[in-house]
Amino acid sequence: MLVGLSGGKDSTFLLFALAAIRRYSAFTWDLGAATLEPGFAEPLPEEPLAAFCRSLGVPFYYEKAHIGQVLLAAPAATRSGGENACALCAHLRRGALSRLAVAHGYNRLALAHHRDDAIETLLLSLFYSGLIKTFLPLTPHERSGITVIRPLVYFTEAEIKGAVKLTGFTPIASPCPFNGRTQRQRVKELWHQLVRENRSVYTNLFAALRRDAVQELWPPEPSRRQLRELHRQLFQGDGGPPGSGPEPAE
Repeated sequence: MLVGLSGGKDSTFLLFALAAIRRYSAFTWDLGAATLEPGFAEPLPEEPLAAFCRSLGVPFYYEKAHIGQVLLAAPAATRSGGENACALCAHLRRGALSRLAVAHGYNRLALAHHRDDAIETLLLSLFYSGLIKTFLPLTPHERSGITVIRPLVYFTEAEIKGAVKLTGFTPIASPCPFNGRTQRQRVKELWHQLVRENRSVYTNLFAALRRDAVQELWPPEPSRRQLRELHRQLFQGDGGPPGSGPEPAE
């Protein structure tokens, strides 16, 4: 299993927890950690992360990427100060980490997304894509042979913040130049404000992640072909009321 280690509170706690579980597990399994240096103006330091992995007895892989260059060159990702940067960055990072996992013989990629991340992804999909979807706790990728797992997905962000002191590691601040100015941050602030007003909002948002939460929704938007067929049925005598269609051509 390869852990995507960014140096933030979530991924460092995930690696620490998995190393502890492996130590007392009834069976043996490989555990490694990989850090991508995204290539922003502020580099992500390698040595603190390497030292943390050594203290846990975990192999550490550090690879320089060009994610920062790609983001800064993509107008859609950086519009309005980087509001769309998160989705593109996550896609690039996941792909690079999957390649690292394959290269080093791992078949599981563990990412440190938590419950709050899942809620924010649901709201982002709804608000900005018109879709009701979020990420899954377990996602197999047949092409790469890698299965992405999210072991912290049932933890709240507050629970992770409370547990991070157990690791003995000081989390590293994100070097992302768009940090705090993204669509994800705006959504986060929105639902946090709603929860401050009514604590049941959080419980309801978490419940909405389940498939059985989908109740009454409209049918899919018809295609142009389906609309033409409906028009034919209504106005060419296939079920439409008499005289309701246009006069036939002479």
